[in-house]
Amino acid sequence: MDTLKLIALDEEDLQILSAHLQDSVLKIGDIDYLPAEQRLVLAVNRFVWELAADGKRHRSFERRRTALHFARVKSLKATGVDRRYKDDVLSLLAIRFTVEDAPSGAIELIFAANKALRFEVEAIEAQLTDLGPVWETGFKPEHDA
Repeated sequence: MDTLKLIALDEEDLQILSAHLQDSVLKIGDIDYLPAEQRLVLAVNRFVWELAADGKRHRSFERRRTALHFARVKSLKATGVDRRYKDDVLSLLAIRFTVEDAPSGAIELIFAANKALRFEVEAIEAQLTDLGPVWETGFKPEHDA
């Protein structure tokens, strides 16, 4: 499977990133907020949905190490995420955008167990880049309809 490289510059693009990143897992220590550079960077283990969504039954699936980068970040707030516990694992459910004064707004990374990161942005400018390493997993995340 080829590596994925996506850019999001509007809400529709961000929804595509959200779909590809659903069920990604990361440690709190893999979150790096750089306020002086107005950047938020996360290193996640992405479930490769594009392989699993082909309609065929698989004995194994894949995860990939992936970088997620947000630019133009003005502020960051966390709910249920304590930076002191760097080894705690978060499971990403969705990415949402709320327009406040277009093109600015708030992006929210929603995690399982009522945890979230919410950050104000001047405009949507995000990038997803697979970093290469891939490994098999026998587990496919399932969700209630």
